[in-house]
Amino acid sequence: MQYTLIEQSVQIPPLGLSGDLAVPANASGIIVFAHGSGSSRHSPRNRHTAGELQDGGFGTLLLDLLTPAEEQVDLATRQLRFDIGLLAGRLIEVTDWLQREPTTRGLPTGYFGASTGGGAALVAAAARPLTIRAVVSRGGRPDLAGEALSRVKAPTLLIVGGDDSHVLRLNREAFDKMRCEKHLSIVPKATHLFEEPGAMEQVSDLALNWFKQHVKPGNEAETGSRVG
Repeated sequence: MQYTLIEQSVQIPPLGLSGDLAVPANASGIIVFAHGSGSSRHSPRNRHTAGELQDGGFGTLLLDLLTPAEEQVDLATRQLRFDIGLLAGRLIEVTDWLQREPTTRGLPTGYFGASTGGGAALVAAAARPLTIRAVVSRGGRPDLAGEALSRVKAPTLLIVGGDDSHVLRLNREAFDKMRCEKHLSIVPKATHLFEEPGAMEQVSDLALNWFKQHVKPGNEAETGSRVG
């Protein structure tokens, strides 16, 4: 199905964070992307998934959680990408901004986090339990969410590559600490960046189905868990 998209570059207050906002007509919801270590809103993997979500009727916001000056510091030190409190705080500011924006106000909201962005998305979701309807983490670091894991109410899908053994172990440990509806989906033979043929297509399909199930008007979070 083809959707008419409203696409625009945005600067999000108070810091003027850069973002690319795309909202189909009659959008089902808006999905905010939190990228991971050393990446940006131009990540081809996130843009692939964003395109699939747009085709599925969702608006998307791809953004940089660091300012250009902070990006330069992070390139040298690699520290800010692991500052989960900072990144989650930025996500919360963005979420509140979306609720004020005419094109997105009132739309059900979800998070798609990758790498360290997965941990930041879970912390922000715990802080906005009435606003965030669902979270998807791709190759994420939910363990970095710490004690916030048990406070997440949004149904959460953790997607991990089957050959990404270290991150898979961390996801299993975080999964056990979560008390929301949750599912751990393992993409066979995929590594951390899901560069194998067909791997990103599987990620996008899983994310779209999860958001279709949970990011819609009037839905309520359920409890339960699955691994597969």
